Amino acid sequence: MATRRNTDAPTAPIDHSVAGLAARQIAQGAVADLIGKTRGFALEDALIQAGRAAGLDAADAGLARAIATATFRRFGLLRHVLASRMSQGLPEDQPRLVALLATGAVQILDLNVPDHAAVDLGVRLAKADPQLQHLSGLVNAVLRRIVRERADILAAPGDPLADNTPDWLARRWRSAYGEGTARAIAAAHLEGAALDITVRGSAVEWAERLGGVVLPTGSVRLHDVRAGVADLPGYTEGQWWVQDAAAALPARLLDVKPGERVADLCAAPGGKTAQLAAAGASVLAVDRSSPRLERLSQNFARLGLEAEIQVGDALALSDDATFDAVLLDAPCSATGTLRRHPDVAWTKTESDISRLIGLQKRLFDKAATLVRPGGRLVYCTCSLEPEEGEAQVATFLARNPGFERIPVRAEELGGLSEPIDASGDLRTLPSHLGGEVPEMRGGLDGFFATRLRRAS
Repeated sequence: MATRRNTDAPTAPIDHSVAGLAARQIAQGAVADLIGKTRGFALEDALIQAGRAAGLDAADAGLARAIATATFRRFGLLRHVLASRMSQGLPEDQPRLVALLATGAVQILDLNVPDHAAVDLGVRLAKADPQLQHLSGLVNAVLRRIVRERADILAAPGDPLADNTPDWLARRWRSAYGEGTARAIAAAHLEGAALDITVRGSAVEWAERLGGVVLPTGSVRLHDVRAGVADLPGYTEGQWWVQDAAAALPARLLDVKPGERVADLCAAPGGKTAQLAAAGASVLAVDRSSPRLERLSQNFARLGLEAEIQVGDALALSDDATFDAVLLDAPCSATGTLRRHPDVAWTKTESDISRLIGLQKRLFDKAATLVRPGGRLVYCTCSLEPEEGEAQVATFLARNPGFERIPVRAEELGGLSEPIDASGDLRTLPSHLGGEVPEMRGGLDGFFATRLRRAS
């Protein structure tokens, strides 16, 4: 195994002279930064920032995103493949080398990339990187071996739960959901996600126009989208927005009426805010992130919707302000979003959950103070972890006897009963809608939501 190099050493400038090299350099750098914990970004933010700095065009930015996302989606399996083909195993203490080998391997195994391009450009990246120049021969040998043994590798794909899920997450899901469901969740993550949209008009008409299908919950699901999202009919005109079908449920459960005063806490990126505003509510949208709220404002301009947008900490809102309904989409570990954001599995830790639980509790209690007598409160998280969902509502109700649960009914979910737990709360899993009806295949984000009413 090579000796460890300084991970803070400068890397080569982006090389745009060789087709596809810059995209691969951005993908490798983003993966290395995240697995090496040198940046606190999510993958999407890391790619956007690096791509802008490098001046990538849309095609190269899309290629970088495809490579990096595919790498994280199969990161555990890729590590097994690589480690078994290196005499001293995979050098986990060298994130730039691991990222280079993994992004090269995923191109060979999973993406429609010519073998010679994956190998040659991987070697070029190694030679251009001061940290990896001395390992270019190793990179060449490992990637060429993967090309030769691709059929054998693909014939033995590995176990999604045991081999492609971090041990701490696999243990948690087995404990919370049982072995069978944990395996179904892990398998769903490998499948990725379809494109779901929330429409402002007739879901049936937009499904027909866009070649999609209306899900029981009311979202429209699109498969095999060839054009960019912004190029699809109705996008520019503000007739719909992208939103996972599970993410659309909490705002629907709030069941707001025209003219009601509603607070959307931790509102960005704004899909739920748009649902509330489109229903005719007067919405206060609060979030700490100014850039994310700026994107919300841009989306609202496209959609022709209005909301009062406030940058700030929801905990600092005045208790004197009361609302007919409050939606709290609390900050969480986001382990329910791995179909779309597979980097979460490899960049979050169990300690992140412990840290977030206290914040969720404070926000939950704060949200309660904003609900008028007789008003409704929906608390939700895009997490699969019970401490961030079921346990939070149980302790909240123990602290706040003036609130009662309004159970979710199957008819509110288009007849689906599987996502409703024994307490009447919503618990969607990535394995739900996983393929029983082929045209609806694609699963759901993992979401928890509870609906409460304050006593009059």
